Amino acid sequence: MVILTLNCGSSSAKYQVYDWDNKDVLATGIVERVTQDGSVITHKPKGKDKFVLESPCPTHKEAIELILNAITDKEHGVISDMNVIGAVGHRVLHGGDKFTKSVKVTPEVLDGFRSVIGLGPLHMPANIMGIEAAQKVLPNVPHAAVMDTAWHQTMPESSFMYAIPREWYEKYAARRYGFHGTSHRFVTQRVCEMLDATPEGKRIICCHIGNGASISAVRDGKSIDTTMGLTPTEGLMMGTRSGDVDPGALLFLMEKYNLSPKDMLNIINKKSGVLGITGLSSDMRDVVDAAEKDNNERAQLALDMYELRILKTIGAYAAELNGVDIIAFTGGVGENQFQTRKRVCRQLSFLGVKIDEELNDTLWRGKEGEISTPDSKVKVVVVLTDEEYMIAHDTEAIIEGREP
Repeated sequence: MVILTLNCGSSSAKYQVYDWDNKDVLATGIVERVTQDGSVITHKPKGKDKFVLESPCPTHKEAIELILNAITDKEHGVISDMNVIGAVGHRVLHGGDKFTKSVKVTPEVLDGFRSVIGLGPLHMPANIMGIEAAQKVLPNVPHAAVMDTAWHQTMPESSFMYAIPREWYEKYAARRYGFHGTSHRFVTQRVCEMLDATPEGKRIICCHIGNGASISAVRDGKSIDTTMGLTPTEGLMMGTRSGDVDPGALLFLMEKYNLSPKDMLNIINKKSGVLGITGLSSDMRDVVDAAEKDNNERAQLALDMYELRILKTIGAYAAELNGVDIIAFTGGVGENQFQTRKRVCRQLSFLGVKIDEELNDTLWRGKEGEISTPDSKVKVVVVLTDEEYMIAHDTEAIIEGREP
């Protein structure tokens, strides 16, 4: 079966084409600047040269048509025609408390997604538009939805509830949901495979560290706590997101600067985090260079803050889990920023963490493996996450009538 995975943002559409029978990725790509001038697709077929084409995409429908044209193109394509596609899997940001697992897309499911748009106003409209557009272009193909929040639905009430009036939860479902669930789920399974272990009986702290970042506490293969909340803004310091901030401070600043809720939402999502502290960049590679090569004090401060929040969360989750057996690093920074892994792990010696620093420094640019020493009480592993694989996995299971 050939499975197309789609991840539609407000102005982009990422995709992968899987030959699921052979577990082979045939093509990856992205359409950027959807709904804007200068829409362009970057298509990377397996075994062929990268293909870039600028083409107008006033809506996501045109973007998906552009994707289908690219993957069926005689020169750059990877399948003969659209009839080869057996299913389409969609990444959806938020399932609210309505969806606890991946589902086949039906009119009722789409209505359910529309009902929780308020929980993810920056992402959910685009996710829904992407599904509707794909259904128009591929009306006879089954579609499945994989929610970022679904994996965290195993959290106990003591973890997901906020200390706010109960009626706000009962009326508006205001609670912690968590995100990056597809990644945390993949990494939990993958790290156990790498260590020849089973998730049952294991206490795992999964660190998805990148421009967006979250950490999950995992017991027996299930999420029991995570850093992101009602929205992906809560928790760790990120590329452009603030992470945890005193809500009183936000109200104070809204009053001082005469900001609307929409203004503040934009600031804490797009102008804060590493970018807000450095005034330079949200890309950790730029920040590390500025700190190490230019002695940029604000860049160094951003690194210190970023890593301190990771360290504090690992410590807290180790306490919550009553110990830790495995710490996994993944995501753009977790997989590639060996300096950050080193500095964080040096501070975890109280847990019995020891890493081979020379080995750690070699694991980046697509390499994964264990970096802890043989006498380390905790296994520390770098894992290459693959959210698209999990989307394809769940899509195939749903279409075949199995539990995802």
